[in-house]
Amino acid sequence: MKIAPRLPHALAASAGLCLLAVSPAQSSPASTPTTGAGSTAAAATPNRPARARTHADTASTFTPPAEKDIPQGPMGEMIRKGLAIFVDTPTHAGDYVGDGLSCSNCHLDAGRRPNAAPLWAAWLRYPRYRSKNEHVNTFVERLQGCFKYSMNGKPPSADAAVLVALQAYAYWLATGAPTGVDLVGAGFPKQGFKPPQPPDYARGQQVYQEQCALCHGDTGQGQRVAGRHVFPPLWGADSFNWGAGMQQLDNAAAFIKANMPLSRGGTLSDQAAWDVAYFMNSHERPQDPRFTGSVAETRKRYHATPMSLYGVEINGHLLGSTPTARRDNK
Repeated sequence: MKIAPRLPHALAASAGLCLLAVSPAQSSPASTPTTGAGSTAAAATPNRPARARTHADTASTFTPPAEKDIPQGPMGEMIRKGLAIFVDTPTHAGDYVGDGLSCSNCHLDAGRRPNAAPLWAAWLRYPRYRSKNEHVNTFVERLQGCFKYSMNGKPPSADAAVLVALQAYAYWLATGAPTGVDLVGAGFPKQGFKPPQPPDYARGQQVYQEQCALCHGDTGQGQRVAGRHVFPPLWGADSFNWGAGMQQLDNAAAFIKANMPLSRGGTLSDQAAWDVAYFMNSHERPQDPRFTGSVAETRKRYHATPMSLYGVEINGHLLGSTPTARRDNK
């Protein structure tokens, strides 16, 4: 299980968890689910994008256009700029990034892959009400939130070139997508996804060691080559902060179940996915930007759900009380 590594787009246009992924082009060969115990970690070998799974007879499927079909001219240039930002965010939008992640670490295959919160689906879903900030959000505001929380950075202004480019890329990916209908693979497959037993730290640690550590390292800090993450960190100073959606157990478990280990999504048992999500989110990470000065008050206001471990004591440590230091933005 891995948060995807960031590789050059020719090799990996997308990454998400390995736990967060790696390449934009990876398939998920069919195999039987495992609990994690006694299984071997999969090598992260870029392959073909996974195909959408039809899990609802009434839902519609959608395939985004191929990269080769990006048009020429000014619009095409902006789309390509958005793609570049999406797959290597620190390089192309470094002023707004405070960790080692790229958008494609969670939105796999450069925002194309079903069941990994694909970008084409996000474009169709906004404007929409979000309980996180209790108002109707525009697509631009949703992107700004990604920079603030998942990238542990600062949100670009609404008219910033980086957001114009990302909107252009999202708009193009959604070319031909139907509106007003459920699309297979939009978001994470969370509906009805519950753990058979309460998630467990020790079991999750075992799954992590067997399925995730090969790419994300024994301490969850990912791997770097020439100063850049090629496999993303899952916790610590260079990972997403306590305000990000992936810190919620149901989001992380659903993402992991569908997409991890990299190229072998769907092979972990439901229990193993929940256990390793629990293990991952039982570690410190950068503070929630909404921190009130009190962990208890911040949990009450923003994390009052069993899906968040912020403000919960695990192994004698109160999560959120000693957040990892945030990296300075450029």
